[in-house]
Amino acid sequence: MPDQGILLPFYLVVDVSWSMKGDKLEAAREILPTVANTLAKNPILNDKVRFSLIDFADEAQVLVPLCDLSQQGTLPSLELRGGTSYAEAFRTLREQIFKDVTQLRGDGYRVHRPAVFFISDGEPLDDWHDAFSALTEYDREAGTGFRWYPVLVPCGVDTADRDVLRKLVYPPQKSKLYMMRTGADAAGAIRAMTEVLISSVLASGQSIARGDSGLILPGPGDVPADLDVEDDWLD
Repeated sequence: MPDQGILLPFYLVVDVSWSMKGDKLEAAREILPTVANTLAKNPILNDKVRFSLIDFADEAQVLVPLCDLSQQGTLPSLELRGGTSYAEAFRTLREQIFKDVTQLRGDGYRVHRPAVFFISDGEPLDDWHDAFSALTEYDREAGTGFRWYPVLVPCGVDTADRDVLRKLVYPPQKSKLYMMRTGADAAGAIRAMTEVLISSVLASGQSIARGDSGLILPGPGDVPADLDVEDDWLD
């Protein structure tokens, strides 16, 4: 199989539980079209990144399978339903990443570790720990666990629990936590996170095009005022 090049898969995972109603949902609906417009203006990046959209409430579903967004027509819209199950999101994400990376490698691509932007506005209603471990744990020496574990980037708005989302930052040395600042508008914070995602896509794609590293995340001095960033992790 000939070498088709290097790709970085991005997964946008969005909470669509009932608490996301109103302006928050409208802001979330704008994320993927905004990313698609950005890629249309930077066509060289279409050869470096792929995108998928997964939403979750009581259940999770893949709305946009991993693809070149420049080749997509009308994008599906996010719709409200149910409560907040982080476990369902993590289980669906693991299954999809496994399928996608296996397919890309089978097609001759080299694949950077996937990046997951996980947006939620509230606390989970379930025990998500086992599903999270199945998604993130890998023992390289023993060859056990999930080899294609992602870099998981949690993004919290409104009543999202900072302490819970801190536990989702993985791997700690490569990821960051983005949280809405106290007093900020939740919809505005989601739009600010869209800017963070786009900044990461542009910087990461350009880095890969130069033959350098994979995912690049903006730090505290490079994000909109509605957000704060935690990245001072200790080993």
